[in-house]
Amino acid sequence: MFARLGQLVVHHPWKVIGLWLLIIVGVVATAPQLTSTTDQSDFLPSHYESIQALDMQQKAFPQSAAPAALIVFARSDGAQLSDSDTAAVAAIGAKLSAASIKDVTGLQPIPPSENRLIQVIAVQLTKVTSAGDTTQSDAVKALRDALKTEVQGGELKAGITGQAAQMLDQMESSEKGMAIIGVATIVLILVLLLIIFRSPVIALLPIVTIGAVSSLVGGLIAMTAEAFDLKVDSSVNAILLVVLFGVGTDYILFLMFRYRERLRAGEDPKTAMVSAVTRVGEAITSAAAAVIIAFMALTLSTLGMFRALGPALAIAVAVALLAGLTLVPAVVSLLGTKVFWPSKAWQAEPKGARFAALGAALGRRPAAFAVVSGGLLVALGILAVGFNPTFDLSSGSTSDASESVVYNKELLKGMPAGATQPSDVLLRADNGALTSDQLATYRTALIAVPGVGQVAEPQLSADKATANFQVTLSSAPESDAAIETVRNPLRDAAHAAAPVGTTAAVGGMTAIFVDFQDAMNHDYAIVFPVAAILIMIVLALLLRSLVAPWYLMASVFLGFAATLGAAVLVFQHLQGETGLIFTLPVIMYLFVVALGTDYNILMVARLREEAREGRDPRQAAALGLQHTGPTVAAAGLILAGTFASMMLAGNNVLSQMGFAISVGIGIAAFVMAMFFTPALTALLGHRAWWPGHGDEKPGASAERRAHATSEVTAPTAR
Repeated sequence: MFARLGQLVVHHPWKVIGLWLLIIVGVVATAPQLTSTTDQSDFLPSHYESIQALDMQQKAFPQSAAPAALIVFARSDGAQLSDSDTAAVAAIGAKLSAASIKDVTGLQPIPPSENRLIQVIAVQLTKVTSAGDTTQSDAVKALRDALKTEVQGGELKAGITGQAAQMLDQMESSEKGMAIIGVATIVLILVLLLIIFRSPVIALLPIVTIGAVSSLVGGLIAMTAEAFDLKVDSSVNAILLVVLFGVGTDYILFLMFRYRERLRAGEDPKTAMVSAVTRVGEAITSAAAAVIIAFMALTLSTLGMFRALGPALAIAVAVALLAGLTLVPAVVSLLGTKVFWPSKAWQAEPKGARFAALGAALGRRPAAFAVVSGGLLVALGILAVGFNPTFDLSSGSTSDASESVVYNKELLKGMPAGATQPSDVLLRADNGALTSDQLATYRTALIAVPGVGQVAEPQLSADKATANFQVTLSSAPESDAAIETVRNPLRDAAHAAAPVGTTAAVGGMTAIFVDFQDAMNHDYAIVFPVAAILIMIVLALLLRSLVAPWYLMASVFLGFAATLGAAVLVFQHLQGETGLIFTLPVIMYLFVVALGTDYNILMVARLREEAREGRDPRQAAALGLQHTGPTVAAAGLILAGTFASMMLAGNNVLSQMGFAISVGIGIAAFVMAMFFTPALTALLGHRAWWPGHGDEKPGASAERRAHATSEVTAPTAR
């Protein structure tokens, strides 16, 4: 199949390139705009309590909403606010109201805090109606500009925080981070490919071809999101960029290394490209299939953000695979050996002394290599037990110097930490109206809950059947302490204290985080095993073995644990952070498990190829490492480097993701695929391919069966 594909592409390159251009133009012209959301409630199913509370709130109070932003005032000298300062705050609020800033629907001054260190004006904004709606962000920008004018030169300082301001700062930080990641990724690919191949043509090849298909990927993802009503998280864009260029470059590398190998074997350029597609096609396709399966397994998630992320990344990998097997060979077949210009190194077989020496050492002592590499994975994996998920995305995804972060700290000087995003406790009468005694008793029960800072007077719906108690927690809304407060004492008290004939539900951002944790624990028990089983099926079909898939997947999951342990070591132990972002295990699963399998497939496919040439298991391992080691090393270095560029984005969320994924890919390439897998394969020998004979020469089984038959049917000598 791959031989026919290679011949078709090589002999009709212009038709292939033209077809790609037609598809790209057609998809881009017809695709809807891809929008993303940062509202975490968009990702939870309706059966979770936080979403039920949100639904109750919207039905009972359709015109009411918590303040979208908070203007925080304090004295520049840090002293207490005087009566004249309070009057100045009221005057500024009146001026801002009179300015009629677009989409600012209300400004409500709140009395100074008890210690008189801060005073707040609550800001109501036009409600966001859809993902990608910048109404509130634009309003916060305009309000910030007007506020600077009002406080300039005075004794007061002021800034805007709260949910809308945090979203604006996150968006601006994300845009800046995307630009840095994009530039760093492209520069890294160019530099590393120049070093590896010493040719600007090959260095530009992934940038040009993958850049050309990137718009196609975006269009296909937008079409899929619209067709299946998928909510795309705002972090997808950064991950998508790196996946497309990183994985796409890997596949191009696999192809070009084999193309160069066939040229050195004496084949002409067109024949060499057909041979390269023929020999690498099955391994690349199997590797991509494993990655796509791992990504698509996320559609089983209960969380909308992961259900959308899986297909989006699967589309990117599928397009990168198709481009690697068709578009790139078509372009290279037109260039021939000029693709290596001006280098002549492709004409001579390199000595490869380092990898030859490593391969020889592994072939002699596979047990030692297995113990050392496996021991490293286990040692790091033990640290993964200390993983603590954190939901603090607001500060982690923006700079500490951003206005929302700075004035959130000012807010905490005079108000409970949960003031920026209070929790909502909804109490609804099943029949009739709620009484004053019921409301007073219920509020008293909420005030008594440990971890609750304040409980506002209840807000009653028009029919007096539903009450909303705004509960300000003592801890920051995204903190571990706040999450535990909502999970146990607050929800328990809210349900237990609800009068007979009423229904209570706890909502708000902290409650959403509680339900997120529960949903993710549920997903871990479903998504990971299903993905592992499906990937093992791919491995079994590729390798015609029931043994190899088990130890290959075992090595991949050891790599997963080691990666998580390395992240825990660096961020929790060395940097002293309370935890790692809650999505990190799933993000690592996407790349460490999927791409770790990728490199394992490439290495094992070469081990099988060497064995089929008649080498014994240890010789096959030695030669496999010698010949495939440089490819895996180059691919791992480029892919790890592209993800490491995320650490330059300037916020903690992307830094943790970039570090974990790059370390995971490094472990997958330089520990698992290069040493652990070939060492285990050498130790198992022919048993690694049971019950088939994947390591035998094609036709060897038929010869053996024929020989056995001839022995049975041969006449016995008298």
